[in-house]
This record gives sequence, C-alpha cells and structure tokens, in this order.
Amino acid sequence: MNLISRCFFRVLISSFGFAVMSAGANAGILEDDEARRAILDLRQKADASQIRFAEDIRKVNEDNAQLRRNVLELSNQLETLRSDLAKLRGQDEQLARDVAETQRKQKDLTQGVEDRFKRFEPGKVTVDGKEFVASPAEIRDFDAALATLRKGDFANAQNAFVEFDRRYPDSGYKAPALFWLGNAQYALRSYKEAIINFKAVLTFAPDHVRAPEAALSIANCQVELKDAKSARKTLEDLVKVYPQSEAASVAKDRLSKLK
Repeated sequence: MNLISRCFFRVLISSFGFAVMSAGANAGILEDDEARRAILDLRQKADASQIRFAEDIRKVNEDNAQLRRNVLELSNQLETLRSDLAKLRGQDEQLARDVAETQRKQKDLTQGVEDRFKRFEPGKVTVDGKEFVASPAEIRDFDAALATLRKGDFANAQNAFVEFDRRYPDSGYKAPALFWLGNAQYALRSYKEAIINFKAVLTFAPDHVRAPEAALSIANCQVELKDAKSARKTLEDLVKVYPQSEAASVAKDRLSKLK
C-alpha cells in the first residue's frame, strides 16, 4: 500500500472512529435526556401523589374534626336527654305526690261529708237486745238522759226522759225510756207517776227484756204506798207471766215475806 493509500485509510479510519464516537456520544446524550425525563416524570408523579396524600390527609383531618364535632354534639344531645329525663322523672314523682295528696284530701273531704251526713242520717242501734233504727238526735238525747240518771241527778233525768218521750213518741227507745223514767220517779218518791210509766212499759212492750223488772218495780211502788194487796197481785202476775225471769225469783221471795 502506497503512502497515499495509507493516508486515505488512516483518514477513513479516523472518520469512522469519529463517527462511532459521535454516535456513542449522541446515544449517551439521548439516554440522559430520557433519564431526566423519567426522573422529572417520577418527580411529577411523586409531587402529585404527595399533593393527593396531603389532600387526603386534609380531608381525613376534616372528617375527623367533623366526626369529633358530631360526637360532641351527640354527647351534648345525650346529656340534654338525660337532663330532660331526670326532669321528667322528677315531674312524674311530683305528679305522683300531688295525685296522692289530692286523693288524700278527697278522701278526707268525702269522709268529712259522710260524717256530717251521719249526724243527720238514721242508723241501726241495739238497746236491751232490741235492734232498731234511730236518728242521731234520738241517740244523743237518750244517751244524755241516761247519763244524767246514772249521775244521780234524778230530777233532771226525769225531765230529760219526759222531754224525750214527748219529742220521739214512736222511737225505738220508747220502752227503755219509760222504764228509766219510772226509775227516776221512784228515786224521787213519785211512786204513783212511776207506776204509770212502768205499766206503760208492760202495755207498750210486754215482751221487752225490761218488762219483768218493770212489773217488779210496780210492786215496789205499791209497797211504798202501803198497798200490800195490789203489790201481792202484781207479784203473782209477774211470776205467772214471766216465770223464767230473775224478777220472778225475786217476786217469789217477796211474796213469802209479804203480809
């Protein structure tokens, strides 16, 4: 190979090497650009992800804050409900107390009205084994007259029983009132008047538990009046009519001693 050929070959080889080097350099430049673009893309994606993450965190924080507000509001509502419930319970308890108090007052009022009516309404009473209906006034007046007699105030007792018989002529107390009137008069030695009232007992209520005693009292009055004949007849009639009574036993003893 001559000098020209060698020079040409060297130039060719140099040109080829330069071309190869240029191509390699260009390829490196291309690869760097792609890498940068990839890095920029990754950075953009990372920034976008970070932005989305920050946005998500913000939304989560807002949701949490809203949730806390809701929980606080519910807690306040619950506390309000508890307070209202406590007030309602208190009102119910007060209402129950008011109802109980009203019922008690109504009961007392009703009882008071009934008591006042009872002062005027007739009621059943039992005296000397006899049950009958008497007005409150009858009961009061009879008990008062009998209490006067038992105190030994025979004059006032006589007046009380006379007034009772006048005021209540058809009273169930009539027989005992006449009997005790006769006893008051006997104590006052008003024997004739006493005999009249004891006989009234026998006429008005011959089956009354006080009838045998009334007959014996008549005989006693007759003895006091020195009327032995009438006294004997009365005692004999007593034994005949009321043979099983205690008064009959006393009458038999009196008859044996009566002259």
